Amino acid sequence: MLRLSVLDQSTVVTGRSPDTSIRESLALAKHCEALGYTRYWCAEHHNSASQAGTAPEILISAIAATTSRIRVGSAGVMLPHYSSLKVAEQFRVLEAIAPGRIDLGLGRAPGSDGRTAFALNPLAETAADHFPAQVRDLLAWLAGEKLVEGHPFRDIIAQPGGPTMPEVWMLGSSDYGPQVAAYFGIPFCFAHFITDGRGVEQAMALYRDGYRPSERFPQPYGALCVWAVAADTEAEAARLFTSREMSRLNRDRGVFTALPSPEEATAHPYSEAELLRIQRLRSRAIYGTASVVADKLRALAAEHGVAEIAILTTLHDPEARRHSYTLLAREFALVAQIPLAAE
Repeated sequence: MLRLSVLDQSTVVTGRSPDTSIRESLALAKHCEALGYTRYWCAEHHNSASQAGTAPEILISAIAATTSRIRVGSAGVMLPHYSSLKVAEQFRVLEAIAPGRIDLGLGRAPGSDGRTAFALNPLAETAADHFPAQVRDLLAWLAGEKLVEGHPFRDIIAQPGGPTMPEVWMLGSSDYGPQVAAYFGIPFCFAHFITDGRGVEQAMALYRDGYRPSERFPQPYGALCVWAVAADTEAEAARLFTSREMSRLNRDRGVFTALPSPEEATAHPYSEAELLRIQRLRSRAIYGTASVVADKLRALAAEHGVAEIAILTTLHDPEARRHSYTLLAREFALVAQIPLAAE
């Protein structure tokens, strides 16, 4: 049975201040737990007028402390910005707060512009080159194991220790992430919402073909992260989708602004070229009634051989967003509380 999870970018919207988006994330997490979703993942972006989620580890802590069942994690921590030891310590603390419920999704992309990457890490120009070694050290520290022989930090431990450890995921939208995930024997999630599905087949093949079994995951475990919205009618779903249409057009021009309302998006004077671009977006998008969206999600999962899909729904109206997740939870009968991958 297909598992459903949630990705939340704490999207900034017009007419409300960015801090509101963080509080809306806290409320949505509790809502999605009650619906039976498997995981709730928080994104990391910096220096953005579009997303307020700059510190997923802090948001995860608040969500973990106010929920009891759902797994909570990052999608993801952009590891080249940080010390592996510090990230290990942060997530060991989170694991102590919510044992057996913490996910650490990792990414290599900056999640920001180049100048901001340097503000986060003065060595940003070469930081990504050390990503595999960072992942190696991080996995050891999280597991309470010593680093490789001869490592200058071999005897350093990441506290607090405990009987469980976070579940580590690799995230990506290119060929790089799946190869790193395969090498270390950890789950991989492809960012379908970034590429509109381009490259997913090759990425999943690289992951499965190169997979080296690990103790925790003897078999590869792949997932997709997909943008989708469900509404009571096709017309309402199409209306809600107009916000994403305008946002995607802006993103493709390198303009990152607050998410417009459907009314703002509909009133925008689009050029002929932009209208053609919107038609292409609609042809690939996943929106509609719950049954239509569910059929598309099941087809995607079957096509790419994944057992889990994380859903990203960015809407101006928080009630419409909650309703979308509710409709899909009912369509997939999530109240059955499907066992988690690591169980």
